[in-house]
Amino acid sequence: MNAMGLPPGQQLAAPGKWPLVGERVPRESERPWQLRIFGLVDRPREWTLEALRNRHQTEMIVDIHCVTRWSRLQMRFRGIPLQELLDEVGPLPAEAAFLSLVARSERSHSTSLRLDEAVQLRTLVALEHDGQPIGIEHGGPIRVIVPGKYFYKSLKWLEQIDVLSQDRLGYWEAECGYHNEADPWREQRYIVSSIPRHRLRELLAGLDFSGQNLLSLELRSHKLDGLRCVDAVLRNADFRDCSLRGADFSRANLTNTRFAGADLREAVFDHADLEGCDFSGADLRGSNLGGASLFGASFTSDATTESDGLTARRLSAVFDRSTVIDRLALEQLVPSQAQFLADALSSNSPP
Repeated sequence: MNAMGLPPGQQLAAPGKWPLVGERVPRESERPWQLRIFGLVDRPREWTLEALRNRHQTEMIVDIHCVTRWSRLQMRFRGIPLQELLDEVGPLPAEAAFLSLVARSERSHSTSLRLDEAVQLRTLVALEHDGQPIGIEHGGPIRVIVPGKYFYKSLKWLEQIDVLSQDRLGYWEAECGYHNEADPWREQRYIVSSIPRHRLRELLAGLDFSGQNLLSLELRSHKLDGLRCVDAVLRNADFRDCSLRGADFSRANLTNTRFAGADLREAVFDHADLEGCDFSGADLRGSNLGGASLFGASFTSDATTESDGLTARRLSAVFDRSTVIDRLALEQLVPSQAQFLADALSSNSPP
């Protein structure tokens, strides 16, 4: 645990602010909202939303940690412990081992949990936040809350739970490479890269990753000036201390990518997804971050000098008057990062 009581790599969101990440609305449907539990159970069952709201509600105070590096502490939810609903349907003891939680979602959003872990973590089928029904934009009317996991495991718009004998990876895990265990204290954000070495060498030789879907690339300290990554998906890449002058990351998905200490002069991030990116100590003079999504991104951090291992020093990104960052993007940052960026941009503004 760090000094702030946060998992590694996390920052506190602004007080009272619950950032919007992912889909904003559920799939349109004329069917009244219900929660169904099917699969390897003795008594498959459905509950209407009204029936769930009329049950006794349990309150839970929980810290949430988004994989894009922002956290909110002591959030108050009310709902029904998942174990109560499972007890009513009776998972088959010799077969039931996993839960697939399915959302009412345009992209068939789902996630999975081990049955025993879901019970051990006191998973909540939540209906309220801070005494009010959970808003649609935050996953209401029914949202799963899974303490101790990155928040992508706390599924929005829950409408079905399948009880299974084998794990069924969800959308984020199967499509995006998010880690299935999702333990924030162990920084289990993504699975490791599986790109063959010869294929990576070919891409590096051509300095063109455009349109590629490459997870968790390890490229620290490489010279990659002029690299093209237009429309690429490069989640969790490691570009620390790289030379990336004039690189083009337009419309790329770079969620949680590390650019600390990188030379990014004249680099283009036009409308890129930079959620959770680390730019601490990077040189961003002349770069273009116009239209980029910056939820949870960081531009400064406290680090430790390598000389004595004790002296704290601050690693801050460098800007000039030609750096392009939308002022509205500051609202997407945690307060300390927003203040740093506002001060840095003001000091480099034309007189």
